[in-house]
Amino acid sequence: MHLARWLFGLGFVLTALLASAQPTTLTILTHDSFSLDKNLIAQFERQSGIRLRFLKGGDAGEMLNKAILSKGAPIADVIYGFDNTLLSRALQADILQPYRSPELSALRPELLLDQTFRAAPVDFGYVALNYDRAYFKDKPLPERFADLASPEFARLLVVQNPASSSPGLAFLLATVAAFGEDGYLDFWENLRKNGVRVVGGWSDAYYTHFTRAGGDRPLVVSYSTSPAAELYYSEAKPKPSEPPTANLFLPRSSFFQVEYVGILKGTRNLRAAQRFVDWLLSRPAQENIPTQMWVYPARREARLPEVFRFAAVPPEPARLAPQQIAQHRERWIREWTQVVVQGQSAEAVRARR
Repeated sequence: MHLARWLFGLGFVLTALLASAQPTTLTILTHDSFSLDKNLIAQFERQSGIRLRFLKGGDAGEMLNKAILSKGAPIADVIYGFDNTLLSRALQADILQPYRSPELSALRPELLLDQTFRAAPVDFGYVALNYDRAYFKDKPLPERFADLASPEFARLLVVQNPASSSPGLAFLLATVAAFGEDGYLDFWENLRKNGVRVVGGWSDAYYTHFTRAGGDRPLVVSYSTSPAAELYYSEAKPKPSEPPTANLFLPRSSFFQVEYVGILKGTRNLRAAQRFVDWLLSRPAQENIPTQMWVYPARREARLPEVFRFAAVPPEPARLAPQQIAQHRERWIREWTQVVVQGQSAEAVRARR
């Protein structure tokens, strides 16, 4: 009898020890553009005993929608990649829990927009117009933002839908900043009449419709770092000395974008989630970000790769206050949809405000 009890107890202890030896699996909900070096991730997993599982949830807006819809029963422990155009939505949805990472003191202070410490900045960049240099070799480029809607540039531009795409939303906000509440809808109505093409997300715009990918649109909403990425991934021999694409920095047409990471409420792996956030903000991970996701690291002393000399910073980027975005974002998207997708006039939409 005593032997049976002893064996039962031993079995219980062994089972508990085996269970405790199993690595914690941490699920990170990300947008489709997330990428970090596999060796770097493997090193983190070995050192921490935390196994990382990345759940790609579409574009940033679609990803955030999934996190909000699963509130109370989160499908992940951490969410990474919602930006400053969506920050207020994430905070208002109350899906994040505070965490004041010790790495925050090493980040650029201008990126610390959330004083509740529920969202930590990881990287930043600029959503910007790009053009195909070969197409415009003997043709004039637009000189003003409004020129995009002139007949000379008809059916040349592809943009993303701001209802589903974070760069699409950023570009919409740039038009609000440039043309104001009274003018941005007129600009979009003119763009619609000029044959602008609207697609769901960045990948479809850049890899399907942009002329560099075989499409028929030599102007695309992308990022200021896209020319550097084109050169970095070029397989031409010899490698060209300049990118085949370039930024089109029309005044106030580029939008300052910051991407954030946050721990989802309801996680059962809080300590592991905090260690992941610390690691994502550490210098090794931050210095891996530029050539993986083609944005600038949030950490001040993180070094940039040499190819980033082709990642120019726009001289007049558009910015809107987070409070202004939070207050008007949904109305701007709704009005944009009515004018661009449904074909209503800007005047009629304004009259219903």
